[in-house]
Amino acid sequence: MVYNTQREHLILPEYGRTIQKMVDICVEIDDRQERQLCAESIVAIMAEMNPVVRQIPEYEHKLWDQLAILSDYRLDVDFPFDLLRREEIQAKPKPLKYPMQRIRYRHYGHLIEAFMEKLKDMPEGPERSQLLSMMANFMKRSLYNWDRDAMNDDKVMSDVADLTGGCVSVPSGFRFGAVANGHLPGSNASKKKRKR
Repeated sequence: MVYNTQREHLILPEYGRTIQKMVDICVEIDDRQERQLCAESIVAIMAEMNPVVRQIPEYEHKLWDQLAILSDYRLDVDFPFDLLRREEIQAKPKPLKYPMQRIRYRHYGHLIEAFMEKLKDMPEGPERSQLLSMMANFMKRSLYNWDRDAMNDDKVMSDVADLTGGCVSVPSGFRFGAVANGHLPGSNASKKKRKR
């Protein structure tokens, strides 16, 4: 018995050994016209095997690229499209730059600091009050998730004042939302947790 691990490595496993054998036979055909017909037939079979590919824009181009890859770029036919070069396929992506920046209160995250900067520049009014209310409640939830013992309304109030450089403060009569399981009561997330 021959196991797949003992067989030749498949270049594109999603097409299986049958397609790989067809491609290998196609490469060996001497007559160019017959080889062209064989290649076109293989592409048609590949499209039938994987109908999802048809939903991708320029799916035929992709199939011809895959045929070239399956043949290890040895197939000498008239490709209807410009093929991807081996170097383009094997090229490693450039490393992403991670935005390294100092976050004063890591449990709130960078976005809260950005929102607080916006809040500082907003004129007094209902929009600013609404945003302040949302941010203060979000900060309370973040504190709850980070350290339940450290969570209290006074801490959030002092952090808001600190993050805005004293320009914005939570009003003394402000009522924070209660936090249960890291969510405000009545939110969809808290309802889902209760059902379980």
